[in-house]
Amino acid sequence: MSTPTPHDANLIPGGSAAAPAATGALARVGLELQEGKVIPRRQVISWALWDWANQPFNTVVLTFIFTALYLTTEVFLPDGLASLPDGDAAKEAGLAELASGLGLGGTIAGLVILLIAPILGQRADTSGGRKRGLLIASAAVVVSMALLFFVEASPAYFVLGVALVSIGSVFSEIAGVNYNAMLVQVSTPKTVGKVSGLGWGLGYIGGILALVLVVVAYSSDWFGLPQEEGLPFRLVAVGCAVWTVVFTIPLILNVPEIAPAPGRERVSFLGSYVVLVKDIVRIYREARPTFWFLLASAVYRDGLAGVFAFGAIIASLVFDFQFLEVVIFGIAANLVAGISTVISGRFDDRFGPRAVIITALVGLVVAGTATFLLHDAGKTTFWVFGLALCLFVGPAQSASRSLLMRLTPAGREGEIFGLYATTGRAASFMSQAAWTILIAIFGAVYWGILGIVSIILIGLVMMLFVSAGKKVS
Repeated sequence: MSTPTPHDANLIPGGSAAAPAATGALARVGLELQEGKVIPRRQVISWALWDWANQPFNTVVLTFIFTALYLTTEVFLPDGLASLPDGDAAKEAGLAELASGLGLGGTIAGLVILLIAPILGQRADTSGGRKRGLLIASAAVVVSMALLFFVEASPAYFVLGVALVSIGSVFSEIAGVNYNAMLVQVSTPKTVGKVSGLGWGLGYIGGILALVLVVVAYSSDWFGLPQEEGLPFRLVAVGCAVWTVVFTIPLILNVPEIAPAPGRERVSFLGSYVVLVKDIVRIYREARPTFWFLLASAVYRDGLAGVFAFGAIIASLVFDFQFLEVVIFGIAANLVAGISTVISGRFDDRFGPRAVIITALVGLVVAGTATFLLHDAGKTTFWVFGLALCLFVGPAQSASRSLLMRLTPAGREGEIFGLYATTGRAASFMSQAAWTILIAIFGAVYWGILGIVSIILIGLVMMLFVSAGKKVS
């Protein structure tokens, strides 16, 4: 699915606001400049199609197919371990090491994102290079996926596979920074919510369709392709690369580049970090509840990302889901997450977003803990509690955006939502690290579940101290 982590947005030097995450809450000044404009429909659709274009990387490569059903399976174990019967302690330890290695790659990718993503969008806003930045990063994702073709089913290729997936993750996040910033170019104050929803909706649909195509190929015995050396999985990765190229073309042709922002000071690369720190200090001084919410949400949102990043691996390695079962679970997970997010909006309006967030986080902790404790109880456990995890992820994300808007001082929406995205990226290594460390310590994949739950729990505890009713003007 649209791996349920929100796309980034960034701050403009000096503290003025750039376009924040595609949540329907855009910088008021930016949208006011669009007041009365008629945006060509082809621009709107072309922009939204990028979410569709990028989705196979998240859904097929990162989550449900390439990493879960290929890269972390016994084909990458040494012959001595791979030939052992399922359930053998040594073989299980070897599979756990593969999962831990994938987690280590994700941890490193998260640290890279922490260092560069928060300020790249800021610099693109200043120079007027949003579209260029999006296309360069998208091209890097395409190259990473295409090169996965060379990751043959052998232990010698495991590090290459992890490296390419991790590099693709970094550039996918960087592309998302610019994609969200471009939302202000294809919407007006009256259409921004609809346009933003169109992008997210196409992402969900694209993820489901990509998984369905894989199911069709698998059910057709990969159309007669030889299955040695993992050829079908490698070709699936190449297919995802082609998908991204094809559906990015409309954005290239129809969405114009934004002009450089007039009157904005250009600073050096290192100077951008100074600007970022000043922005954070100002929020701490002038909008303390917002500051604490940014910290709390950064933690639990990374836990939410971990649910999807490792969900398919848990299904495959812990609960022994077979190929078709994992893919069907992925389709169900997308549907459950999407439907629950729409429904939760009604509860948000009636009971307030803070109540929805806390309820969702409690549900996630309970479902995740049950998954961990009942890991020996069979597949039904994961069908029930795994889908329960997906049930709560979307509402937590949606209500988080709503609460931040209620905490945001008037006229500072863009700046605050930019920091919301930035802090989320800064914490993007936490669940990966917790997953990796616990598996490495205890030598079994199911301990990684507890690592993800621990990050969500920390965010929940922090959230209990966040006020929902105070706003600093």
